[in-house]
Amino acid sequence: WSQVVSEAEKIVGYPTSFMSLRCLLSDELSNIAMQVRKLVGTKHPLLDTARGFVYDSRNNLQMRGLVVLLISKAAGPSTAELSFQHDMVSGIYSSQRSLAEITELIHTAFLVHRGIVNIGELKSCDGPLKDMQFGNKMAVLSGDFLLANACTSLAQLQNTKVVELISSAIGDLVQGIYYENSKSSEENCLTDDIGISRWKEQVFLSHSALLAKSCQAAMELAKHSAEIEDMAFQYGKHMSMSHKLHSDLQPFVKETSSDTMAFSLNSAPAILHQEFCGREAWLKQIREKPCAPRDNCARLKHSPHRCACVFQQLQEAIKAGKGVTSAIDLCRCHGNRALAALERFPPSEARDALANIVYAVTRFP
Repeated sequence: WSQVVSEAEKIVGYPTSFMSLRCLLSDELSNIAMQVRKLVGTKHPLLDTARGFVYDSRNNLQMRGLVVLLISKAAGPSTAELSFQHDMVSGIYSSQRSLAEITELIHTAFLVHRGIVNIGELKSCDGPLKDMQFGNKMAVLSGDFLLANACTSLAQLQNTKVVELISSAIGDLVQGIYYENSKSSEENCLTDDIGISRWKEQVFLSHSALLAKSCQAAMELAKHSAEIEDMAFQYGKHMSMSHKLHSDLQPFVKETSSDTMAFSLNSAPAILHQEFCGREAWLKQIREKPCAPRDNCARLKHSPHRCACVFQQLQEAIKAGKGVTSAIDLCRCHGNRALAALERFPPSEARDALANIVYAVTRFP
């Protein structure tokens, strides 16, 4: 994955690590960074988010802006925009580069907002209460600041359709995150009672809509046809869906000798496993897994994910069923649909790079 992204960055001549450089070096964000340092020594998630801005790990490469740039270059200029080719650098319009930055700013803003913790669930080892409350305030304010910058830059593009597309993507993100969190506050809810179709709808809102609509908006900025806009949308949608499925599958397919990797009971393999075995059988598996020592088991009725041994046994149960293989098949299905959308673009290095990104997230050991 890292190699694929590195090669793609060379094609567009624009490292994603500097995608939001102008914003990150602003006086306002420098002040935010100074304030975030006060959280050092606590377990507030805003710290981990901030570290991700400084250096990307293999699992947290920001690829949304890069994909927008690649698909912009793959499509090239439209016949309607031939007179404006002087505005292109490395085959990409300046407005498309601005859109890529806006996409990354929006994504980053929501990552920061996700770093808000539930004060009522904190433990003493997480850090002093006043520091955790301060971290929450910083997460809200700094996320709002990034989102406001993105909206200002979006207005400067002076394209009503693009503003409408990206605004609707922000709305989709909010709705998707609401769906993700709406069940977690219900004490008696172990997992969401949803099938894979509902799961895909929710994942589209919270993970795919921003990239899909940004790819479509990039085509609108170059005045491409509605057909090309739709192909760009389809690539962004299905590539990001396969990327999410690939992420969900890692705890079940990654070859490692370390402890069991954490996974969500609402991840794709678990949802598919539930569909195959039935809702009641799945809840029975969660509640009846044995645990040692026995005196710790009383809390499992509502919080099975907090017990490592039960967590590992559930993981093994999902591996033994059809959930993992079905999730792999679904990941490859979305990958193939993304590749099919690329066929409408002319052969180029950028198109090959977009295809390689799909291959990277649909390849399993």
